Amino acid sequence: MSKEELDARAMKALMGIASAWYDQMKGGEIPSISLPTRTKYNIEYDDASEVWKYGDKESLRTAATAKTATHLLKMAYVIGFVKTQLRENRSSTLREMYYISEGWKRAKFGAQDESNFLVEDLEIISDVPREGFHLRPEENGASVYGPMRIREPTRRGPKLIHCQDDVGEAGYSIPNNVENLELVDHDAKFLIAMETGGMYDRLIENGFDEEYNAILLHLKGQPARSSRRLLNRISQTWNLPILVFTDGDPWSYRIYASVAYGAIKSAHMSELLATPKAQFLGLQPSDIRDYNLPSDKLSDKDVEALNAELTDPRFATEYWKKQINLQLELGLKSEQQAFAARGLDFVTKKYLPARLTEMGVI
Repeated sequence: MSKEELDARAMKALMGIASAWYDQMKGGEIPSISLPTRTKYNIEYDDASEVWKYGDKESLRTAATAKTATHLLKMAYVIGFVKTQLRENRSSTLREMYYISEGWKRAKFGAQDESNFLVEDLEIISDVPREGFHLRPEENGASVYGPMRIREPTRRGPKLIHCQDDVGEAGYSIPNNVENLELVDHDAKFLIAMETGGMYDRLIENGFDEEYNAILLHLKGQPARSSRRLLNRISQTWNLPILVFTDGDPWSYRIYASVAYGAIKSAHMSELLATPKAQFLGLQPSDIRDYNLPSDKLSDKDVEALNAELTDPRFATEYWKKQINLQLELGLKSEQQAFAARGLDFVTKKYLPARLTEMGVI
């Protein structure tokens, strides 16, 4: 979908929300909207798209009380703000919109989490991603390095970029909106998306990308939407194996889940942001045991998070049940950099080749 088409779709959808409120009031009804309940108990696996989406449980928000009326008021202000951005072809960050709301009187947001949540509401109702509202996150996307070529629009026209030969050691910086990137071609056999910058740098320094024709992507912790969208597009366009390499703790498993299954709070965008073919490479709890890696004891919060994952439908597989229960039994967690205790080349010469062979990737 072109930028112009997405802009038109966003404008039509947002004006449709306002028009529905007008019709409700004209008919003597209290304005309201209906939204799916955003919890792990209301996500269901969709066989057709192979991603997790919101189920049928919904909550109704009306203007029946001062509190709920204020919520709809804030939504109306955001719709007006986005309408202006679309008309003037301007954009802003989510943070900027939060500060701009300072002038909205009773529609002012109390915290940025509140404004972010409302934007997600609008995405769900309109079926338009926030990029279509010309809203972008404050943080940049991550980086990618490897044997692939992309074509990127610039102020001087389209530019062809090879993500090994035409970039520095940090790789190609993924933009906030990757919809305008053209995936031209590649010589890769697989892609590894990594949680930490240390591991990303280690694989580049050790020449892992060249030796195994691998694309390397730094997730920068919990991945930005642009990173997840790029992984989705690479998977769909090139059908490459996508592997996710994180620390060995419950919070890192959720990073993998957001890539492969989709995040709970953005389940309405799972078809665009999730990569259902993505596989978990490691660091596995069994690796902590098998490689005798340096580790730390699980905290009470870690144990609580692991037990929560055992009840999360996205982790309801034999593999995850086995690994999570093993971790609870061991009482340990470990980081990617723990492999360095076995030598700086161990992860690229021993661990990754063995694990990728085991998974049938190489």
